[in-house]
Amino acid sequence: MTEFTSPAHFLEVDDFDAVTLKAVLSAAQEWKTNPLAVPRCLEGKGAALLFEKPSTRTRVSTEMAIVTLGGHPVSLRGEEVGLGVRESARDIAKMLSGYCSLIGARVKDHRELEAMASVASVPVINLLSDRSHPCQAVADLLTLREHFGELDGRRIAFIGDGNNVVASLAYAAALSGLEIVVSSPSGYELDSDVVARAHNLGGTIELISDPYEAVAGADAIYTDVWTSMGQEDQSDIRRAAFAGYQINEALMATAGPKAVFLHCLPAHRGEEVAAEVIDGAQSLVWQQAENRMHATRAVIVQLLGESSEGI
Repeated sequence: MTEFTSPAHFLEVDDFDAVTLKAVLSAAQEWKTNPLAVPRCLEGKGAALLFEKPSTRTRVSTEMAIVTLGGHPVSLRGEEVGLGVRESARDIAKMLSGYCSLIGARVKDHRELEAMASVASVPVINLLSDRSHPCQAVADLLTLREHFGELDGRRIAFIGDGNNVVASLAYAAALSGLEIVVSSPSGYELDSDVVARAHNLGGTIELISDPYEAVAGADAIYTDVWTSMGQEDQSDIRRAAFAGYQINEALMATAGPKAVFLHCLPAHRGEEVAAEVIDGAQSLVWQQAENRMHATRAVIVQLLGESSEGI
C-alpha cells in the first residue's frame, strides 16, 4: 500500500495534493460498495460538529460518516456556542480538542475556521464557509467518477453565481484533470483570485458569460441557487440578474444527450433549474447528495491517518 501524507486540517480541497485526492476518491468509492471494509477509526471517540448556519445534507451526511467510522457525533448549533461573541474561535477549538478527535465546522466567516485550525490539536474540517465548500467538491468528483470512470479530460460547466461551491469545485477540477468553465452574469463572476489559484494548481478554467456557449461539449452541467442563505434581501435583484441562466431542457440539449446534471441542493425548481431537468433522466443530484456521506467519510479517514487497503 502506498503511504500518503495527510494535512493537519481540511479547509479547502487543495489541502490535499492530486495523489491524495485520488486516493480519497478511491477509498470513498470502495467503501460505498463494500461497507464492511470501512475502518472503525473513531471507535469510542467523539467528533464535534459546529453549525453556525442551518444545515440538512451537511449535518446528516457528516454525522452518519462519523457513526459508520464507529464514532459519536456531537452537533452544536451556533447559538449554543456563540462563536466569536460568547467565546472566541480559538478558545472553542482548544476546548473541543480536549473532548473530541475531530472538529467539523460550518461557519459564516472562513477566518473563524483558520483561527480554529491554528490552535486545534485535532483535525479541523470545513463543512462550509463563505469562501469554500470542499467536502461538497469531493462528493461532486466522486459522483462524476462513478458515472464516467476516469475524470481526466472531462469537461464540466458551472452555470450561476461564482460562489463558494464553484470555488472549491474549481480547485477539485484542477487537481483531478477536469476542465471547468464557469458562466455567470456580469457582477457575479468567479473571483479572479480563485481563477489564478486554480491555474496555479494546473487547472484548465474558463469564464464564459454566455451559458449556451459554456455548456457546448460539456460532460456535466452544474448549478446552485441564485440566492444563498444570508442573501435573501437580494433575491429580487438576483432573479433579474440571472434570468437566462436557468438550466432547462434547451440548455441541456446544447450539451448533448450524454451530459449529466448536478446540483448541490437545496434546489428551487423554476428558478436556477427547470423541474424537467432536475427530475429527469440526466440528473445525478440524488446520487450526488448521497455521496456527501461517502466523500466526507474518506476525508476523515485520510486526516486521521488511518491505514486501509483503500487509502
